[in-house]
Amino acid sequence: MRDGRLWHDEVPAPAPAAMASRTPFCADTLTFTQWLQFIFVPRMRDLIEAGGPLPAASGIAVMAEAKLTGASPADAERHVIEVLAAFDRLVAREAN
Repeated sequence: MRDGRLWHDEVPAPAPAAMASRTPFCADTLTFTQWLQFIFVPRMRDLIEAGGPLPAASGIAVMAEAKLTGASPADAERHVIEVLAAFDRLVAREAN
């Protein structure tokens, strides 16, 4: 995400209320890349560092594909989708 300029270190985190949305992926308050940067990546990092179990299922790549692909997605967007698809496969393997 950093290489493709989809990660923004200089941007402050969204307001707590925006990140507390009950809508899946906080779609009503955050962009998909904001959700990845400020919610998904930190939660997965914390989970892995704590040795916690991965989610029982994941379909994040499908959402990424819907949100990140336009008429001609950039290489960075395609790469993010590929990484998230690999995460989905890992979760599926761990669940079995």
